[in-house]
Amino acid sequence: MSLDVSAELLARAEAGEVTDDEFVACVRDSLPYAWTVVGAVAAGLTTGGGPFAEHAVPPPSERERGQLLRALASDAIRGGLERHFGIRLAFQNCHRVAAFAIDAVGGPEYTRFVSPRDQLRNQSPELVNC
Repeated sequence: MSLDVSAELLARAEAGEVTDDEFVACVRDSLPYAWTVVGAVAAGLTTGGGPFAEHAVPPPSERERGQLLRALASDAIRGGLERHFGIRLAFQNCHRVAAFAIDAVGGPEYTRFVSPRDQLRNQSPELVNC
């Protein structure tokens, strides 16, 4: 299961729309490792001064790896995180996450990061089963 949804939040979702704040709070509480990684790369945009910031450290366990994969593989979760932090996320392999400033999307760094060439160049034998 991707998210730990309270009975109250589930009832609200079944009755109608939930707010982005409610959804993002559920994501934060359910996927704390993914939240930390995305928060760190988002913060890196403001402190690093460049068009993107990245996290390329393998997760400490399969549990954390699963959190990151669930967060970035779900359109709803990924979109909620992007709206909350005001960024565009890009993802390679099982752990390489980058946050891009919205105005950098389509620029050379973003285009390079999401290119098939860089995906291929970021492969290594130890990442085969990640």
